[in-house]
Order: sequence, then structure tokens, then C-alpha cells
Amino acid sequence: MKHRSALLLSALAALALAPLPAAAQDQPRGDQGEARREAEAGNIMRSREIEARILPTMKGAEYLGFAYDSTARAYRLKFIKDGRVTYVDVDARTGRVIGRSR
Repeated sequence: MKHRSALLLSALAALALAPLPAAAQDQPRGDQGEARREAEAGNIMRSREIEARILPTMKGAEYLGFAYDSTARAYRLKFIKDGRVTYVDVDARTGRVIGRSR
């Protein structure tokens, strides 16, 4: 019985470690994938367009990246300057700044 359990566990571990099929790996996940689909459909602006508008307004701050919120249809860009983090929230449809937090 122990041998059968060990064999079953080994088989399950091998399946868990097996690489995913290419099609499964290519599927975008979460909000970032949703942003890609929405931008390709023309429903929202691409992240590069948003960055091109916002980065020049944040002189002296280091840009750390962005996240997309599919529910709010907004990008949140993250910056740091003098040890302080600033988030800039941008409407993904219009590119308009809708919030800033420090």
C-alpha cells in the first residue's frame, strides 16, 4: 500500500512540474491581459501612450511601472522621488489624470 501511495504521489508531482502547453502559456492573465485585449480592441489607450503623456509631467521622479485596473478602466503609474512614492491614476479611455496620491 505504501508503495502504491508513493507511486501515485510521484506521478502527481511529475504532472505538476510538467510545462504547460504553449497555448496555455500564451494566454494573458488578470488585469494586464485584459488591458492588452481592451487596447487591441480600441476601447482603451495603450500603456505606452499613457506613459508618454504622464512621464514628462513627473520631472525628477523615477518611474517604477504601472498596473491596470480592469474594473475602473484605469492605469496606476508608480513613481518615487526623494524616498516618497507617488501614484498617478489615469483614465485608460481618455488619458486624463483622475487621481494622485502621495
